[in-house]
Amino acid sequence: MKIITSINEMQQLSLSLKREGKRVAFVPTMGFLHEGHTSLLREGRRRGDILVLSIFVNPIQFGANEDLDRYPRNLDGDCTIARECGVDLVFTPTAGEMYPPGFQTSIRVRELALPLCGASRPGHFDGVATVVTKLFNIVQPDVALFGNKDFQQLAVIRRMIADLALPVEIIGLPIVREADGLAMSSRNAYLSPDERRSALCLSRAIHIVRERYAAGERRANVLRDEALKLIAAEPAATIDYLELRDAATLEPATDASDTTLMALAVKIGTTRLIDNTLMCDER
Repeated sequence: MKIITSINEMQQLSLSLKREGKRVAFVPTMGFLHEGHTSLLREGRRRGDILVLSIFVNPIQFGANEDLDRYPRNLDGDCTIARECGVDLVFTPTAGEMYPPGFQTSIRVRELALPLCGASRPGHFDGVATVVTKLFNIVQPDVALFGNKDFQQLAVIRRMIADLALPVEIIGLPIVREADGLAMSSRNAYLSPDERRSALCLSRAIHIVRERYAAGERRANVLRDEALKLIAAEPAATIDYLELRDAATLEPATDASDTTLMALAVKIGTTRLIDNTLMCDER
């Protein structure tokens, strides 16, 4: 496994591999890898001749009062996991390498980036779209893999790929959960033991909504109210949003169907966690 920090070296190596006919699979991350990431890496290993992992905590997708400086990092541990998953190349640029003096270009996806996390974190998805586009130009992947936990992020990236005619196949993989149901996230490391228990209200809310839907309830407002009531009963929880939306357009849903998305963002103490489910999905 080779670790690369230079954009030019990564790009030239990728272009050389592609000229040799190699299929490049790519998993972009911000590091502090967990089983959700390794599920992407294992699938990437299956889909590509060359597997590339990027580890880059992207400053332009963080707001002024967010957790950029304390975002968990463990490059040595990440590289150990990468080796175990069969990664060939790890791309770990610095912020200065990615955004040198004078950098002023951004990518914006409009409607899909506005609700949910886009409303709570203005400019977040501009930062995501910009860094993903730049990483794609550097790594030159044939296929890129993302987790469905960041459902809106994946929707924004799919829209960007289609609109800009980028020659990359996008694969979304299911949410990976702890045994008790909590969606795996690097930010779970922030939680105290008590907060970790409180955080289970997110997955419990998903469970009760899916249960009510399976029993025949289709009124989106009723399903939403059930989930809101459950989370509001948890003293450590502060709801950022909890909404039922059409999975394709992210427009608000009135009547739930199999393709309705329930997406939620909840602060447990000071830690903001997200989760989601489709009504028909077993994630």
